[in-house]
Amino acid sequence: MIDFLKKIFEPETEAPIATEQQARLAAAVMLVEVAAIDDHFQDSEAQALLQILTDRFALAADEVTLLQAQAKEAQANASSLHDHTRVINERFSDEQKQDLIANMWQIAYADGELDKYEEYIIRRVSELLYVSHSDFIRAKHWARDRA
Repeated sequence: MIDFLKKIFEPETEAPIATEQQARLAAAVMLVEVAAIDDHFQDSEAQALLQILTDRFALAADEVTLLQAQAKEAQANASSLHDHTRVINERFSDEQKQDLIANMWQIAYADGELDKYEEYIIRRVSELLYVSHSDFIRAKHWARDRA
């Protein structure tokens, strides 16, 4: 009985800290989310995604292909962004979060047009990652100028 009462009144243990692999997957899911949100996963977006994953994580081609496939599956099965953004908040520095937002903008501009849903999801992720509005806008302009 005492053990039962202890369990009721003791605070729950925190979730374990995410691994580097989980952080890579969470970031890849955010990138896939941008590409898929307008229901048109264009070839140009897929190419941009592969290039960003290769550059960002310095992975071999087969590792990038596997990460992309895992990210697509995780994105399709996700019920919300919160699980993935929690992992990113645990593992990424502020600079890495800003870079991720810039990468999301790159995906959004990869097909030559910015969809309102793409902009919405980037804004939402930016808020969940505590990226300032000025950094959000700076990343947008940087990606637009590179497109």
